[in-house]
Amino acid sequence: MGEGLSDDEVPQGWEVRDGALHRELEFTDFTQAFAFMGRVAEAAERLDHHPDWSNSWNKVVIDLRSHDAGAITDRDLALAQAIDAAAAGSG
Repeated sequence: MGEGLSDDEVPQGWEVRDGALHRELEFTDFTQAFAFMGRVAEAAERLDHHPDWSNSWNKVVIDLRSHDAGAITDRDLALAQAIDAAAAGSG
């Protein structure tokens, strides 16, 4: 898989940047951003796969790559799907 993902394999709202699936989200305030991060943390634990991410007030920046494979794998795509659900408030 890796950086060679075709456009139809990259989830909507994500892009491939520096060998990782990358997404930046903006929320109304810190409380909403932090609640989102809590939902993602629960999903990441269930999937046993964890994002590289950062938070600054209402913004969350996420990068997904499987470090052991040195590439984007199905685990990253599954976590991206869970993150999308969490962003929609349903994850």
